[in-house]
Amino acid sequence: MKAIVLAGGLGTRLRGRIADLPKPMAPVAGKPFLEYVLDRLVLAGIDSITLSVGYRAEVIQDHFSDSYKGVPIQYAYEPEPLGTGGALALAVHDMGNEEPVLALNGDTLLRLNLQDLISWYAQAPEALAMVLRQVPDAGRYGAIKLDSDRVIGFEERGLPIPGLINGGVYIIQPRLFGDLGLSGRFSFEVDVLQKHCVNLRPRAYITDAYFIDIGIPVDLDRAGLELPTLA
Repeated sequence: MKAIVLAGGLGTRLRGRIADLPKPMAPVAGKPFLEYVLDRLVLAGIDSITLSVGYRAEVIQDHFSDSYKGVPIQYAYEPEPLGTGGALALAVHDMGNEEPVLALNGDTLLRLNLQDLISWYAQAPEALAMVLRQVPDAGRYGAIKLDSDRVIGFEERGLPIPGLINGGVYIIQPRLFGDLGLSGRFSFEVDVLQKHCVNLRPRAYITDAYFIDIGIPVDLDRAGLELPTLA
């Protein structure tokens, strides 16, 4: 399977810490956070990686060039900020790939076994599958509603209750965006997951694997302490 990593984030809330770096390139224990994400893809035997880039794309390309630990890297360049959905749709189009693709964020890390996820998906392929993680406080992200193994809705953010949250890892069939009539700038979370959840009913893969989102300074600091200790 091929993978797309969204790596075009500005990191506005981290600006005082990372200067003008793209958010996934934030230094964590001596190396860019994005390397921790790509390490999981290499471990899973991913065939190739497409980095969706926008803000300061040259920083990412200069660092990784055309491969990472033997895995080929391609780049999908946003001509302007396209949102998470638009960036994914552009990357899928540039790949020219009709097979399902693994998609994930470059500023979060979910250390699940990706080989197990891919095998699970292959047993019953769908237009969209997504990874969920159980957390003690889903208020920052918004809890997800399930019916058996299908996602059927989203709670409002702000409710400090235990729940399942979106882990930011998906398996997507490339036809999804065309079937929904989506192109240009749009949000994957809002314009795909929330607006079309009832019809799509994405398959849900639930994990309790280690998860971190470096979107705010306190969690960037936590990543620097925790990631070097993980085997």
